[in-house]
Parts: sequence; C-alpha cells; structure tokens
Amino acid sequence: MFAHGGTFAEYAAVPQDVLAHKPPNVTFEQAAAVPTSGYFALFCLRLGGDLKGRHVLWNGAGGCLGSLAVQIAKAEGARVTGVDCAEKLAMIRALGADDVIDYAKEDFLRRGERYDYVLDITSTRKFKDCKRVLTPTGLFWHAGHGQYCQSGRILGSTFPHDMGFMVGLFFDRHLPRFTFKFPSKQDTLAALRALLESGKLAPIIAKSFPLSEVLVAIRCLQEGRTPGRIMITP
Repeated sequence: MFAHGGTFAEYAAVPQDVLAHKPPNVTFEQAAAVPTSGYFALFCLRLGGDLKGRHVLWNGAGGCLGSLAVQIAKAEGARVTGVDCAEKLAMIRALGADDVIDYAKEDFLRRGERYDYVLDITSTRKFKDCKRVLTPTGLFWHAGHGQYCQSGRILGSTFPHDMGFMVGLFFDRHLPRFTFKFPSKQDTLAALRALLESGKLAPIIAKSFPLSEVLVAIRCLQEGRTPGRIMITP
C-alpha cells in the first residue's frame, strides 16, 4: 500500500511475497482488514515481550489496530484493559478485554493501577505521564497514527516530540530496546492466518462503503466513534 501511494482503487499490483491465502472461515472483507493493522499490532505486541500473565493497557482499543491487539494479547494470556470512547466499550469487552475505560469519564492515569505494558495507539498521552502508571519493569510504546486524518495538524508539528521519544529509546528503561528479530512479511502473514483459522482473531467490520462513497467513509473515520474497521468495497 505505502509503496503504491495508498490511494483507493479497484485493483492493485503487489509482490507475491506480501500475499497469503485467505482462511476459509473469514470473509473477504475480514481478510482485507487484517494485513496492515495486524502487522502493526503484532509488531507493537512483540515490543512488549512475553505478555502471558501481564497486565497491559491499550489506549485506543476500539479501532482497527486496537481491536486486533486486544484479541492477540488475550490469545497470548495477557490481562487486557481497553480505553476508548463509550460507543466502543461493549465491542472491546466482547473481544475479551478484562476491563474497559471510557476516556471521557475516567483518566487511566488517575486510576491508581499499574501496568506492565501501555500501548498508546492513539498517541494522545505523553510518555512522561504514562511512566507514572508503569510497573518497575513496565514498558510504553505509541503507535503514532491516531490523529492522522484530523484536520488542522501541520506536517512535522510533532517532530520535536518524536525526536525526544526516539532519543529516549537509548536511555529510558521503560521504552523497548528492539532486541527481537523483526519478522518477515511471510512469517507475519502466517501468524495472522493461524490466529484467524483458530478463531482467536476475528476482525470486526463495523461499516462497509462502496468505492463511490469514499468521502463518506473518510468522514465516518474522522468522527472516531465507529467500533471496529471501516471498509471500502469495489
């Protein structure tokens, strides 16, 4: 997608090594919702190390990446707390989350709980603030895409913050060290396929729009209130 401009089209030409057979137990829409978000979800979870028995918090758990991350973390034996808007909490709990938080009513930083891993999918919380709710060996990471479609953001406006965060990777014990081997695209697709086939991963398709209604779909995405994935079909 990134190499070809990311525009909406009926057809796309891609290398065969970034493709995998669709599992028979999922629809084409569900299968299409997994590769990109699933790759980043797996990447973010690998940064947290072994999640079995650990308490993790996903800020932005009700979107395309977050809904997959909740399920994968539960499949790996983690205790999951999901944070999002009220409209998405029922879905997050249905996906297996042990606890949910409506960010409009409660700030997870003031809850008094500590977490082994905080993943800020929406990139709305500062690392220095989240450190207060981490265990002594807890880790923090942000996916950095939650506000990509919001108007009024200036290109490069977060550069100072991002640079400070990257420098901290070398010094702060609460940031991951990238000590694992990055999985290949084939390995990632194989892992996602296995999760789909086993039923441990079920993409949530909230709404589907035809290609002629791309603008309507984008406006729906910008509202940020739709639980799960918004799909565009040819």
